[in-house]
Amino acid sequence: MSFCSYSSHKEILVNKPNEIQQKEPFRSALTIFMLVKTTPEFLGLTIDRRFSLLKEYLEPLLLKYNDSVRMRFYDVEFYTARVTDIWMWEAASHHAYELLVEDLRETPFWDRYFSILEILPGVENAYAQNYNRAALTT
Repeated sequence: MSFCSYSSHKEILVNKPNEIQQKEPFRSALTIFMLVKTTPEFLGLTIDRRFSLLKEYLEPLLLKYNDSVRMRFYDVEFYTARVTDIWMWEAASHHAYELLVEDLRETPFWDRYFSILEILPGVENAYAQNYNRAALTT
């Protein structure tokens, strides 16, 4: 679902013809993993209708919060029966994430088309930052 995946890479802005400047890369203060399960109601819809609903309800939120929240969508139903998808949110602040969730709860994607099973917030490399150490990454 390409329209649900908003990249955190540097964005290029065009202000005037022939003038290009780079926008600062998105900086995440926290990452939230929402473990969700598709409901039978959503699965009963045609694939075209499902994508239409994603575009109608989720895409406007992603655009509204584009400066402060990013989302990636992972399918996991192939490997587990409890969870069908993981929605990974990166937020510039706790408040930005809270505002997004308030809006998301007003859509049928919160507990109608998907059951929200678990919400796991985390801070990337906090252990290293808290001890002023280099993070172990690949």
